Amino acid sequence: MTNSDTQTPFVSVAVDTPIVGAQPNGVSTTLDANGEGREGEGKKLHISGLFVGFITGLPQLIFPIFAAFFGTRGSDNPLISIAAVCAILLFSFFFRWLSWVRFRYHIGAHDIRIESGVVSRNARSIPFERIQDVSVEQKPLARLFALGEVKFETGGGDGDDAKLSYVSMEEANRLRELVKAHKSGLVTVANSAAELPDADAPPIFAMDPRRVFTFGLYSFSLVIFAVLGGLAQQFDFLLPFEIWDFRHWIGVAEERGVTVENLNGIGWAAQIILAVVALVGLILTGFATGIIRTLLREHGFRLDRTAKGFRRRRGLLTLTDAVMPAHRVQAAVIQTGPIRKRRGWHSLKFVSLAQDSKDETNFVAAPFATLAEIWSIADAALIDAPDPAVRLRQGKFAWWSIRFFGLVPTIILAMAATMFFAGAPFYQAALMLLVLIVIGFLWWLEWRRYGDFIDGKQIYVREGWWRQRLAIAPQVKVQTVEIYQGPIARRQGLASVNFGISGGSLEMIALPLETARAIRDAVIEQVAAVDYAVVAAETRFSKSD
Repeated sequence: MTNSDTQTPFVSVAVDTPIVGAQPNGVSTTLDANGEGREGEGKKLHISGLFVGFITGLPQLIFPIFAAFFGTRGSDNPLISIAAVCAILLFSFFFRWLSWVRFRYHIGAHDIRIESGVVSRNARSIPFERIQDVSVEQKPLARLFALGEVKFETGGGDGDDAKLSYVSMEEANRLRELVKAHKSGLVTVANSAAELPDADAPPIFAMDPRRVFTFGLYSFSLVIFAVLGGLAQQFDFLLPFEIWDFRHWIGVAEERGVTVENLNGIGWAAQIILAVVALVGLILTGFATGIIRTLLREHGFRLDRTAKGFRRRRGLLTLTDAVMPAHRVQAAVIQTGPIRKRRGWHSLKFVSLAQDSKDETNFVAAPFATLAEIWSIADAALIDAPDPAVRLRQGKFAWWSIRFFGLVPTIILAMAATMFFAGAPFYQAALMLLVLIVIGFLWWLEWRRYGDFIDGKQIYVREGWWRQRLAIAPQVKVQTVEIYQGPIARRQGLASVNFGISGGSLEMIALPLETARAIRDAVIEQVAAVDYAVVAAETRFSKSD
């Protein structure tokens, strides 16, 4: 950041548009359309958000409610159980109301300050220059009340550093644009809708229902069984039997006339048919789960290129609206798999300090797209596609051989321990060699797939045989360059080069030491040739457009 980034911005206010500003002495002030302020008051969350938060928080009260209900059901008066449940609900709502009353947020000249806490007060300040992303999320119930949850993230690695749950959508959009204006160095606040791209403007990428459905077919998942198992384990105390007691289920089957003798009597053909039906049911369940999860997450996916960066909207029940400033894109990651690749499908993610969600550390720009669509999006982020005529450098096979032979002593020791301590015969212990063969085959596939390349502008690293991944980073985005050699690789003259970028890293492996040093010097030379004072000025200019 340059010194000009820390100057107090000029605030111009459009008529009939209230904003939150700051006085020169740093005291937070709420300004109305006439420029009059109420010093130190800050702003409250929307009152309807109190009820939305209470309703969405009811699942957290399931255990206390069950405990109160079953703890008082022995009483002769059923009203006691009802009163106990109502008391829990009232206490929960009362404390939520106290938290709402004591919650304030202020927009200052240099930071956002959030004050919360009923007994112990907490005041958190987030400088504008540290905010990497401002996203707006609408869950189903909040959408009914036209409310949104504003999330501020600084890229510290702990997810959302602060959030406002809930404010009106007009206020949410206004806050997001106001933060961007502060970061550009010139605060201009008008109607928030005017700052957003035209809804009729064509997006640079979108997914229609047919593509979302196709994406779901490729997202096979059996997570539903893990969820059902977790629920059964959590609420097994409500059942009159032990759900994991297989003897109970055998008894239930015998009561209905299903015995081992009956199963043996139906013949091998019928048993095979039953096994096939069960397998088909399992597969259909996996496909259905993948389709439903994808539909809920990716419905209405739309990516727009605005003057501020990349704006992404998606979600069926929970609608998310996130913006990634274009100048914060550090690298592009293109991913695919052997099955998707045969049909030409890939995904594109942008690496940056901003965290997309708790499950995704990178900004998903195109979850299911063709290469032509991906390179078009990457070009908007000033990242070029690799030249098809360029062949990536394959790593030295000795790098993977070292790992393979380093695993051999471990397998031999495991075989010896199995024979001497468990009394297993040699032919059984020798089955562990299959593990060594499988691992060796997988590493051979990795070696065949791996490749890297560096030109005068970008770094390319391709890896993975099943989860295939191509990372591309402009050299000017590199923060650090590190050459690493392990004790065995050093004897072979091999090294790896790690490029540190904001929000991640790239690593070239299996390099001769001379090649690693040449790559390091070439990248450092490119980075040193950049006048970052000019880049910062151009960035500030582009953000204020």
